[in-house]
Amino acid sequence: MSTLDDEVEDLGKAASTAPVLTPAGTTEAPEVDGADGGVLGRTHRALTLGIVTVVLLIAFEATAVGTAMPVAADRLDGVALYAFAFSAFFTTSLLGMVTSGQWCDRSGPLAPLTCGIGAFAVGLLLSGTATAMWAFVLGRAVQGIGGGLVIVALYVTVSRAYPERLRPTVMAAFAASWVIPSVVGPLIAGTVTEQFGWRWVFLGIPALVVLPIAVMLPPLRRAASGPPPGEPRPMDRRLLRLAVAVSLGAGLLQYAGQDLRWVSLVPAVAGAALMVPAALGLLPRGTFRAARGLPTVVLMRGIAAGAFVVAESFVPLMLVTQRGLSVTLAGLALAAGGATWALGSYVQSRPVMDGHRETLVRIGMVVVTAGISAIPLVLVEAVPVWVAAVAQATGCFGMGMVISSTSVLLLKLSRPEEAGANSAALQLSDGLSNVVLLAGCGAAFAALGGGAVSVVGHGVGEAGAASHPTAFLAVYLPAAAVALVGALVAGRLRPGK
Repeated sequence: MSTLDDEVEDLGKAASTAPVLTPAGTTEAPEVDGADGGVLGRTHRALTLGIVTVVLLIAFEATAVGTAMPVAADRLDGVALYAFAFSAFFTTSLLGMVTSGQWCDRSGPLAPLTCGIGAFAVGLLLSGTATAMWAFVLGRAVQGIGGGLVIVALYVTVSRAYPERLRPTVMAAFAASWVIPSVVGPLIAGTVTEQFGWRWVFLGIPALVVLPIAVMLPPLRRAASGPPPGEPRPMDRRLLRLAVAVSLGAGLLQYAGQDLRWVSLVPAVAGAALMVPAALGLLPRGTFRAARGLPTVVLMRGIAAGAFVVAESFVPLMLVTQRGLSVTLAGLALAAGGATWALGSYVQSRPVMDGHRETLVRIGMVVVTAGISAIPLVLVEAVPVWVAAVAQATGCFGMGMVISSTSVLLLKLSRPEEAGANSAALQLSDGLSNVVLLAGCGAAFAALGGGAVSVVGHGVGEAGAASHPTAFLAVYLPAAAVALVGALVAGRLRPGK
């Protein structure tokens, strides 16, 4: 999708589409006809292209960094901390999400979005210049704060600036913006890693930050800046304290999972004591028992995202160390996923699907389970490596249906003054699940010898040091089981009467 900004509307026309509070308690923009009626109509065109540009940047970063990560961890002598490099991002993003939700509900999404993009770029620079794994992880942590701020602000922008009938299409556009980065991102990142070094993958991406800011700010300032309709919510310091507690607790759990000694039970218990009560206070009441409606929507997001992210994170490392692929080819195993994710999101965006979201989510989770279960088949030498790419693409199709549908359901069930807090809860569930599952699976991976795998010559696994297939099974089997639970829980998405 093009990232060039079209001409923007004058202030008066932008104001004519400002959200209003309907009797049902949802945010709804006035209906418009003709060219103004769609997400690329005159009214919404500039903002749509702006926010899609931001998602395009996030997508390119995710695919490029995921491709370069095996070499980065190996060169920094940190393969044993491979999962930590991913989970550190998600840990700090928890704090960013809650902060962004509070910030958006108080003054609108403009400030958290711009600050988030800036922190995202700084984190990439820190990781790209790291000389030790701990410094690399620190950069990922800073990047996570920026990512948490950005993702919640984007959801609030959609809630504030688009009528309900257009939101599924915007979510589909978000998914579509992953297609090009998913195809070219691994190829570019792999080539840069092999020819110039992994650092340039991280150091080159911040240059792309300037364009999203330039495209995004003018239409965002007109269409969705300022506090929400009605009385703005004051900053809830209790929620911020809980966010700090959940992030610190998640960090302690990750540390315990990587330091496989009996003494690690101390930080593990302390982490759980901090994280569990804080999560209960931050998520909607009834989330962990799958209460009908909004709580299950939030829970489902965590189940789907956690299972899939854990599985996806280890695909390049598995193909490089177990099947001897180059970093470029291993990254390309993820390429088709962007297109199938967009296809799944497109399916859910069709108007005929509006009354069948629970069924869509259940089918999607079954597809995700099948995809995750099939990926580790490539640990068997007789199985072609393309099976992993097909399995990954299959899982992405299911995720496209699930992630977009839960986003649409959340906005539908949220009052305007709660859009920020509820969007933060959705993303918090996403990030918290990623942290917990990455910590647990990462610990199992390290305990079964996964930390001994090596990357030689940018992609050829060293004989002997790379033969730890059971370590990868310890990642994929739990992820598939969690995804299957999601298929069973999907029936509770519809609000109770």
